[in-house]
This record gives sequence, C-alpha cells and structure tokens, in this order.
Amino acid sequence: MLDRADCTGVTLQHRSLHTCVSSPYLQTEVLQTTVPHTSTMPWRKVLYEDQGCPDNYVDSSFLEQLQKNLNTRSYDYWNTVYESGAVTDHISATCLFVVTFVYLEAGVLSPKLLILLTVASCFLGYIAYAACTVHLGETVHKSHLWIVIRSAVVFLLFTYSLSPILYTLTESVSTDTIYAMTVFMFAGNILVFDYGTTAAIVSESTSFNLAMFGSMCLASRLTTVLHTFSIVSFAVEVFALWPELRRKVQATHRGCKMGVSCGSVLVSVCAVWSVSTVGAVLLGLVHFVVTFLCPRWLIQLQPYKNNIQGPWDEVSIVDKM
Repeated sequence: MLDRADCTGVTLQHRSLHTCVSSPYLQTEVLQTTVPHTSTMPWRKVLYEDQGCPDNYVDSSFLEQLQKNLNTRSYDYWNTVYESGAVTDHISATCLFVVTFVYLEAGVLSPKLLILLTVASCFLGYIAYAACTVHLGETVHKSHLWIVIRSAVVFLLFTYSLSPILYTLTESVSTDTIYAMTVFMFAGNILVFDYGTTAAIVSESTSFNLAMFGSMCLASRLTTVLHTFSIVSFAVEVFALWPELRRKVQATHRGCKMGVSCGSVLVSVCAVWSVSTVGAVLLGLVHFVVTFLCPRWLIQLQPYKNNIQGPWDEVSIVDKM
C-alpha cells in the first residue's frame, strides 16, 4: 500500500511502465510479471490514486485501445508509377542543367545564346502558366504581369552585378573539390525536393538553396563573367520556375503529366547521350528503377508494416487555426 508521500515513486514507476508497454516485444512479459489486482473495485488508469495494487499493475483493459497499422495506405501499382513521374522530371531537369554547363565549358554553347534561350523560355513559360491558370478556373490579373516583369528585371540586374564575385568565389578551391561538392548538393536537392508529399524530410527552400549552391560551384569554373551570369540565370529557371510551371501544367489534365514526364526523360537521356554514352545508359537505368521497380518494392513491403498506437503514445496536438 502507498501513501500520498510516495507520489514521486508512482510517477517514476508509471513512466517506466509506459516505456515497457510501448514495445510490442515486452507487452507479454510486463503483463505476466504483474501481481493480480486484489481489490474489489475495478481498476482505473489513474496515476495519483491508491487502488490497492502494485505500481506496475495493469489489467487487460489497458490494451483495449491498441491499434495496429492505423494509417496504412493501400497502393495501386500503376497509380504509383504515374506519381513517380515527379521524381523523374526533377532528375531529368538536373541532368539537363549539368549538360548545359558542360556545353558552356567546352565552348559548344554561347553564353549569349543561353541567355536568349532562357529569356525566351521564361516568356513562353509564363504564357503557358497563365493559360493553365485560366483553364483551372482561376483569374490572372494584368497587374501580375508587370510584377513578374519587374521582378525579372531586378533579378537579372542583381545577378549580373554579382557575377564578377561569383566568377572568382572559389578560385582557390581545386576543381575536383568543386565537382564533388556539386554532386553532393544536387543529390541533396533531389532528396529533399517537394514531390507533393508531406514527409518531414521535404523542404522546398532547402532544396532550392542546395541547387543554387551547386550551380554557383559550377559557375565558378567557367571562363568569363558572362558565362557565369548565363548559367546562374538558367539555374534559377530550372530549379525555381520550371517546377512551378510543371505542377501547374500537370494539374490541368492527367495526360499532360504523362506527356511532361515522358518528354523530360527523353530530352534528358538524349542530352546526356551527346556527352557520354555510359552516362545516358546509367540515367536510363535510374529512370527505369525509379519509375517501375521502386513502386513495386513499395507495394511488396506493405504487408511487413507493423505500427502500433495505444494509450502510451504521446498526445498529438492538432492546430485547427
């Protein structure tokens, strides 16, 4: 029997009990080692009350609220393949950016031509974005166009003024180190990019910052300030503007999403093929694994999922504001 002075001990024992019961492998052991409740009153899950039982006692009602795989989802294979197109789109865009850098560094692509293509594609992209917005029943205000133009002009002037600094930013760092940092930055960008999920690892701002850091690392290896300005401008288009346009286009119709995914995969593989045959084959294998094998593995692993929820879990506070 415990008196009121033993509340601290009861608290510690209760917390220890919650720790034990939260493991599915220790539930049976905990219940078997407890002493039966001798009182005639029914046991209640109350901490600060003497119920005539040991501190570690729990009866069968304690696990009545046990639930397994409460939030388990059932996946359809082809629907999962369809949704994996967001991942292949982003991988394709990243590879296309790397190929563009290789062309600039080799002198195959002129920086003036790249700037012209970037401005033209941004203009056409805005028209497509506005058309998709109208198709979805939303309103496009005329003032929004001037805001976009003003923001674009300010960004171009700001980037061009900083290009001499970016051009010499990593002058003392070896090229091998720059390339290694770029690989890690782009890998992190692909890992935490927002593909339409609510996972804790997703961070759109972090993804963009990683992509821009990797782009600036590559830009510092180019020969002139104009080269640096052109590749940084193209990076903003690829990693900031293109994802927004892609989401808007894909939201208009299911077939548009499939068309964008197939087109981006084809363009990226052909672009990498012009630089490296081995790289194109590896990129094709990556697209195959991400599109067809990973959804199959996800579905096959679902029966092995074993999550439990019960009274020992922490309270989840839902903010409805």
